[in-house]
Amino acid sequence: MLVFIIRRLMQSVMVLLVMSLLVFIGVQAIGNPIDVLISPDADQIDRARTIAAFGLDKPVYEQYFLFVKNALGGDMGRSFAFSTPALALIFERMPATMELAIFAIVIAIVFGIPLGLWAGLRPDSLAGKTIMTVSILGFSLPSFWVGLMLIMVFAVKLGWLPSSGRGPTELLLGIPVSFLSLEGLKHMLMPAFNLALFNIALVIRLTRAGAQEALLQDYVKFARAKGLSNSRIIGVHVLKNILIPIVTVIALQFGSIIAFAIVTESVFAWPGMGKLIIDSIRVLDRPVIVAYLMLIVTMFILINLLVDIVYSLLDPRVRLSETKG
Repeated sequence: MLVFIIRRLMQSVMVLLVMSLLVFIGVQAIGNPIDVLISPDADQIDRARTIAAFGLDKPVYEQYFLFVKNALGGDMGRSFAFSTPALALIFERMPATMELAIFAIVIAIVFGIPLGLWAGLRPDSLAGKTIMTVSILGFSLPSFWVGLMLIMVFAVKLGWLPSSGRGPTELLLGIPVSFLSLEGLKHMLMPAFNLALFNIALVIRLTRAGAQEALLQDYVKFARAKGLSNSRIIGVHVLKNILIPIVTVIALQFGSIIAFAIVTESVFAWPGMGKLIIDSIRVLDRPVIVAYLMLIVTMFILINLLVDIVYSLLDPRVRLSETKG
C-alpha cells in the first residue's frame, strides 16, 4: 500500500506540472487584463508602468517559470483586481463552497441510495417505476432553471426560504459555517438541493443497477439458502458489494460539485469560490483564475488517491493486485 501511494504521489506531481503549463497558457490566451484594468484614457506611460507592475512585460515562458518558482513556495501570485494574494482570496471563499458541496453530497447519499435500492429490489412496482421516471428529470433539467424555479416557488410564492445569500455564520474550529443555525440551514437548503439533484439521480441509477446485478450472484443465493433474513442480505451482502462504484461516483462528483458550483452560486448569490471565479473572469484576473484551476486540479488528484485507498479497504482484491504489480 505504501509503495502504491508513493507511486501515485509521483504521478500526481507530473500531472500537476503538465496541468500548470496548460492552465497558464490557456489563461494567457483568453485576453489581455490590461484592457480591462486600465482606463482607455490612460497614456502610454501609465499603461507601461501598470504592465510592468503586474509582470506582464516579460515573455510568457519567463512568466510561467516565475509562476512555478513562486508556486513551489506557496505563492500563486497577487490578484490584479484586489491587490491581495490569490490563494488568500480563494481560501476566504472556500468554506462557503465546501459547506454547500458537503451538504449536497449528504442529500444525494441520504436520498439516492435508499431510493435506488427500492427501485432495484422492486423494479416492477409502481414505486420503483416512479423513482426511475423521476430520476430522469434529475439528468434532464438544467441546474440554472431548477434554481430559478426553486426561488420562484419556495421564496417568492410560499415565502418559506430565503432566495439568496449565505445567511448568518458561526465559527466552528475557526471556520465560518452557516449550518449551525436554523436561519443558515434555510439559506443552504435550496442551493444544496439544486446541486444535489443531478447526483441524486446518478446515485439512484447506479444503486439500482448494482442491486439488480448483485441479486443474481451466487453469494446472495447461498445467503438465502442459509436462511439469512432479507434485511441482512441486503444490508451486508448486497449493499457492501455495490459500494465500490457508488464510492467512486460520489467522490468524483464531490470534486465536480466544487468545480462546477459556479451556476448555483451565481443563481443564489452564494459567496463561494464559484462566484469569485466568475467575477475574476470578468476582469481577466489571471492569478486568481490560475490559482483556482490549480486548486481544483489538486483536489481531483487527492480525491482520486483517496478513492483508490477506500477501494483497497472495501475490496481486498485491489490490495492483492497492487502487491502483485
